[in-house]
Amino acid sequence: MTTHCNRPLYALGIETSCDETSAAVVALDDGSGDILSNVVLSQIAEHSAFGGVVPEIAARAHVEALDGVIRAALDDAGMELSGLDLVSATAGPGLIGGLIVGLMTGKAIAAASGLPLVPVNHLEAHALTARLTNGTAFPYLLLLVSGGHTQVVLVRGVGNYERWATTIDDALGEAFDKTAKLLGLPYPGGPAVEDAAVKGDAGRFALPRPLRGEERPDFSFSGLKTAVRQKANELAPVTEQDIRDICASFQQAIVDTLTERIGKSLMRFRGEFAGITEPTLVVAGGVAANKTIRGSLETLCAAHGMRLVAPPPALCSDNGAMIAWAGLERFAAGLADDDALSFAPRPRWPLDEFAIPLVGHGKRGAKA
Repeated sequence: MTTHCNRPLYALGIETSCDETSAAVVALDDGSGDILSNVVLSQIAEHSAFGGVVPEIAARAHVEALDGVIRAALDDAGMELSGLDLVSATAGPGLIGGLIVGLMTGKAIAAASGLPLVPVNHLEAHALTARLTNGTAFPYLLLLVSGGHTQVVLVRGVGNYERWATTIDDALGEAFDKTAKLLGLPYPGGPAVEDAAVKGDAGRFALPRPLRGEERPDFSFSGLKTAVRQKANELAPVTEQDIRDICASFQQAIVDTLTERIGKSLMRFRGEFAGITEPTLVVAGGVAANKTIRGSLETLCAAHGMRLVAPPPALCSDNGAMIAWAGLERFAAGLADDDALSFAPRPRWPLDEFAIPLVGHGKRGAKA
């Protein structure tokens, strides 16, 4: 990676793609990153009564909070706009209302200050976070698991991605959230299911392992979610221990499915990049914070002679630091858009622009 000058570069990152309002200041110095501030304001309280994110409420909350969050990020970093080299803002994929708020704010700051603007693909930011936290070298394999995406992507370089596998229906995070909702667990659902599973019996219920044995490396979670609903209906009214056992059985089914499905991509990576000294699987996205899933991925990677890189949980969920870093990476690589002030937000923006959407993919999975 080459920078445009012989001093550190500083970027302000703005993230508003879903239900976190975040801003951060990150430095790039001789290829290494340094997070100077990372302010994240969660909207959990605003959405918890609805059991999920309400787009209109999210957009209004971003409008009300973003200016203060940006000011806090600059203050925490001890910087003013005059000390920055660029502004990065999430431009997609995500909820269109939130994207408009963040991107328009980034445009306004860039236009007023004369700083270059770098519109950032939210998925690329997740893909590059391991380079910020661990200095991971290209190429590497990425497992992106979040509320809207479940993909395995080959990361060849900045802006160079090849999708190897994706979900054909629900994203993994969506399956966690919907399972939590039907069991009456609080929002956000992923952590609630994980917590309940700790005290449950993972062997009590025989749940399906979708696509097991199929040659293609893709994922499916819709049938698993349906099986959970059927078990809950059979037991109704469910007890607290029933819920714990269902959650444990569900999470074990997820672990088994990921292990079997991802193993195919790991074998392909080892075959195509046999000369790499340290082959690496990076896991990113909100679901990557799940400790049981992380543990299973460590075991899987060890079996395939690969290293697992998982950023800290705070950098797996949506945050401004990853947006600032992605902007710095693109700027340093000469990929910044000269016409960025006219860039339109994209509710759907796949990492691999050439990947063909799979027949039967779910609504949220279609974003990627």
